[in-house]
Amino acid sequence: MSFHALDLEPRLLKGVEALGYTSPTPIQREAIPHIMRGSDVVGCAQTGTGKTAAFVLPTLHRIPPRGGLKALVVTPTRELALQIGEVTRDAARFTGHRFVVIHGGVGYEPQLQKLRKGVDVVVATPGRLLDLHNRGAIDLSGIEVLVLDEADRMLDMGFWPDVRRIINLLPAKRQNLLFSATMSSDVLRIVQSTLHEPVRVETSPTATPVENIHQAIYPVNQMQKSDLLVALMKREGLDRVLVFTRTKHRADRVHRILERSGISAAAIHGDRSQAQRQRALDSFKAGKTRVLVATDVVARGIDVDEITHVINYDMPNSPDDYVHRIGRTARAGASGSALSFLAYEENAQLQDIERKIGTTIACEDLEGFDYKDRIVPSADRAVPTKTRAVFSSGVMGRRGGRGRIGRR
Repeated sequence: MSFHALDLEPRLLKGVEALGYTSPTPIQREAIPHIMRGSDVVGCAQTGTGKTAAFVLPTLHRIPPRGGLKALVVTPTRELALQIGEVTRDAARFTGHRFVVIHGGVGYEPQLQKLRKGVDVVVATPGRLLDLHNRGAIDLSGIEVLVLDEADRMLDMGFWPDVRRIINLLPAKRQNLLFSATMSSDVLRIVQSTLHEPVRVETSPTATPVENIHQAIYPVNQMQKSDLLVALMKREGLDRVLVFTRTKHRADRVHRILERSGISAAAIHGDRSQAQRQRALDSFKAGKTRVLVATDVVARGIDVDEITHVINYDMPNSPDDYVHRIGRTARAGASGSALSFLAYEENAQLQDIERKIGTTIACEDLEGFDYKDRIVPSADRAVPTKTRAVFSSGVMGRRGGRGRIGRR
């Protein structure tokens, strides 16, 4: 299928060419026709599947340029907001639509200037959007399309009370689009209370690791994790590496250790300013920085091709976070590796992850590394029982009707 077959407005198709798209991805192919017809849509899709264009293109098709603020996209992080803004800019290059990206961590004035000039689309993080509304700087009474992107992450980060306040400021009659990488019971409650008879679109199993990612566990004493990371980085083949830590403090500490060891690295987390985070991300994308150390809070905003390795310096508390982390590698059909440092006290997290993905992850050692005081999981440990939410195509009503959503 080509984009022309989707009957997008001709000037939008020129924007599609500017984005470099040749044919729609599965999520675009499934979601765009429903959105263009005005239906509420729930999309289950992970970062890297083309979901941003799946809602940006039909939204621009539906709202007139220079017609006032008609579309609002709410997303949890600054990085995601900026990425959505980039897609919107390219898609609207020939249509005349105006937009603004609203987020914290930067001054108000540039955002206020764009709002005063008039925009058709606002892409925003919840806190700054409410702040500007409370200042009387933005009028949401004309919104016709609401997009909630990364709904599961907004819940995880505690943003839902703010999102609910935003929804209460909007007209009751509007189109609602919700996208989420996972469909937890909390997300399903949001769907049922916010959307009206949504069409459900899923293009891949919920939070399932990519098949061409080599996954391995490296059992190691907690105190040796830094030494193991440095030793790994001195081997060949680890060209562009994303390292995940559990806390901001540990991210900064790992960053310093790598730099002292002569390994170019940068850290990105919630305490860094927007300018610092953008510089670190740009340097990593350009290949000037070999290692990017990050926390889960900003992980959804990291959309970088050609990441060779993801290293879980700390095991994530949530199995879904494990899937999102390792999904940063092996993009667009490429191969990649996900290596997880496992201290004994993190064994419960490993069990939860293996139950989620339905298989055990093989243990590996770094040859020549002097391991001390570690416990290695049994190679013949039982394969955990996999349970996951099933989210299939169809229409779900506001109350009760979960359709084919259930457990398998």
